[in-house]
Amino acid sequence: MSLPNVIFIMADQMRGDSLGCDGHPVVETPNLDHLAARGTRFPHAYTAVPSCIPARSTVMTGMDQWHTGVLGMGRGQGPIPNDFPHTLAGTLADAGYATHLVGKGHFSPQRADMGFQSAELDESGRMFAQGLRDEYRQWFDREKKRDITPDDHGVNWNAWIGRPWHTEEYLHPTAWTMSRAIHYISQRDRSRPFFLNVSFARPHSPYVPPGWYFDLYHDRETPPPFIGDWADMHDVPFDATDVNAWRGRQSDQRIHRGRSGYYGEISFIDTQIGRLKNWMDRYEPEAWSNTWVVFTSDHGDMVGDHHLWRKTYAYEGSARIPLIISPPAGWSEEVTSPVADGVAELRDIMPTILDAAGVDRPPTVTGHSLLPLIRGNADGWRTHIHGEHCWCYSPEQEMQYVTDGHRKFVWLPRIGRKQFFDLDADPGECRNMVNDPAFRDEIEAWQGLLVAELEARDCGWVVKGRLHCPDEPLVSPYKDVRYRG
Repeated sequence: MSLPNVIFIMADQMRGDSLGCDGHPVVETPNLDHLAARGTRFPHAYTAVPSCIPARSTVMTGMDQWHTGVLGMGRGQGPIPNDFPHTLAGTLADAGYATHLVGKGHFSPQRADMGFQSAELDESGRMFAQGLRDEYRQWFDREKKRDITPDDHGVNWNAWIGRPWHTEEYLHPTAWTMSRAIHYISQRDRSRPFFLNVSFARPHSPYVPPGWYFDLYHDRETPPPFIGDWADMHDVPFDATDVNAWRGRQSDQRIHRGRSGYYGEISFIDTQIGRLKNWMDRYEPEAWSNTWVVFTSDHGDMVGDHHLWRKTYAYEGSARIPLIISPPAGWSEEVTSPVADGVAELRDIMPTILDAAGVDRPPTVTGHSLLPLIRGNADGWRTHIHGEHCWCYSPEQEMQYVTDGHRKFVWLPRIGRKQFFDLDADPGECRNMVNDPAFRDEIEAWQGLLVAELEARDCGWVVKGRLHCPDEPLVSPYKDVRYRG
């Protein structure tokens, strides 16, 4: 068989639990559930740095965050560099693939290619600051029938407010993104395999899905947020008055509307994936039978859990992501693990796709191919992952964590707090077990893993074998000098 095609679908800010196949009580994702059923789902997949820019740095390079040089969005950090020696799209292009990006890039400067040979962008208004307009907004202005913009719903980019989309469904950026993806496949160079990155800018706020999708959840009960025995620290009434607040207790009605919009955005994305599947089945069956589909998100969204919104946190709503890998129908091997227990992270996506395409992994890649786990071989797989995020919203939010998907140790260095969660018994992280004597030995072992991760960096965050938080921000030595392997 010829080299396989790859469709890499990435949502923005989608929680790992917001899938029907993950057991969510209300979210409807039939098309993603079908992809999971014909492939492998990774219920313990995480983003090591749960915000947009650092997460996308790891996706596009296959490197951990220390080697991308981006440890968050905030103190001491910077944009995604555009001079990485090896990127996912660039490596595939060098191997003969046609590579195309549709949707959100979030690269710097605007229109940086990150190895893609072509792109059609929806950058959620980011280009305005540079006097530019992305392809989505140019199209919207040509297509609209009246004086209206994509922003006239009145909800800001990080707001907790949920409401229906304010104009026709086909004008929504999620619909546009899939329309352009299908157009690319229909007009592609058929002499080469293709790598298509379909990068949705949702369900990231604003939570404004088309009306049918908003009503799908607003007209029924949505689950209440998880509220931990430690969460009072984020019940700050003044902070909650800001519609873009990162924390603060909101009313049940506001949380329900926000979740209705958030879940509606997810189901609308699922519908667009259904459009792609239907079109490929009908018009490109041969290509479809030779196409890998990978679905994930850059990070999650707390959506009110523990009085928190947005991302950057170590908690499951923020750090756990959906990850589905669906092999081609014509793949010669058998999927033996429909649900893989191994802990995975975003840096594993690049080596997985390269492995599926039969392309050698560059020396800079520190992630690992997930194909052995799909085949049921977990021998030698990692025991845990290490995640972090610098001070962004507040010193209380800076964090370090280690987890295997079953246990999690969290350190909030700027305020000197530690947390330990038994994720098997308490997936909502409502009970902090750090002072429970029954877990003392386990907690010490998990803290030791974090000590080892930071000590190996020789960055001053471990002193005499104990965790230590200096006053200055943690900055990677690769922030301005690229890692070469």
